[in-house]
Amino acid sequence: MTHDPTARARTVGPVTVGPVGLGAMPLSVEGRPDTGQALATLHAALDAGVRLIDTADCYQWHADERGHNERLIARALAGHPAADEVLVATKGGRGRPGDGSWTVDGDPRRLRRAAEDSAARLGVEAIGLYQLHKPDPAVPFAESVGALRDLADAGTIRMVGLSNVDTARIRTAHEILGSRLVSVQNRFSPAHPSTRDTLDLCTELGLAFLPWSPLGGLSPSAVDDPDDPVPAVGGPFRALARARGVSPQRVCLAWHLAQSPVVVPIPGARRPASVRDSAAAGTLTLSPAELAALGGTDTPARSG
Repeated sequence: MTHDPTARARTVGPVTVGPVGLGAMPLSVEGRPDTGQALATLHAALDAGVRLIDTADCYQWHADERGHNERLIARALAGHPAADEVLVATKGGRGRPGDGSWTVDGDPRRLRRAAEDSAARLGVEAIGLYQLHKPDPAVPFAESVGALRDLADAGTIRMVGLSNVDTARIRTAHEILGSRLVSVQNRFSPAHPSTRDTLDLCTELGLAFLPWSPLGGLSPSAVDDPDDPVPAVGGPFRALARARGVSPQRVCLAWHLAQSPVVVPIPGARRPASVRDSAAAGTLTLSPAELAALGGTDTPARSG
């Protein structure tokens, strides 16, 4: 599949991206593919019209390979004809010490250094979208957000995003950052709808909403497996997939796109076939009756 200009485009700030992005985490964490397959998956995403790739400085398996995912993405983009069209969204403020656990560090000094290091690994003068990975309970949220404001003022990053936040923190960050704030990335799916209020607020404020684990969470582990059969979206999604002759994953992503014109789901993938199938959701429009059967909105979203 090649880039389809008729697919429902979405925007992140002033940047136009495809309707479906790629969450690149599975290419670097436990169970990751070899480098050749990882690069083939990234290239397949670009060739399929994916123009938003989400990463983080802590997407790694072992303690001594910080930035593994960012370096992989930089390598995949190097020389690719679509490289200049791609918005790379990275994150700072978390760590992985190598034992499978996650840490949080929202100290402003470390966030500034982390962003500078990420820019160097990505080989860019300014990061397109830099996201606070998770609020640090030991650091006032406004101080962490202030560091991102300073990075934008300094030209190290172009746009700011938040991840794993509630509506109160979104409003606080919006007051601090103004138009610099362009996106929110929270866990959201048919099986995990608890952050619907944050999606509604993003729609109100005109912020892109990037659901992580949009297929519902495909394994009980901390690192979801995007290539497992879909277990969480339930029978109606499988039934509709059979009727439409597509995968349940594609139906689920089309459901996401119908929730709001600000939604840009970022499913993960470890194989080229998976990312091609996800990207194809951008041209799958569900009818009001189909959405009602799935428990979604009763009116398909307009192109945004």
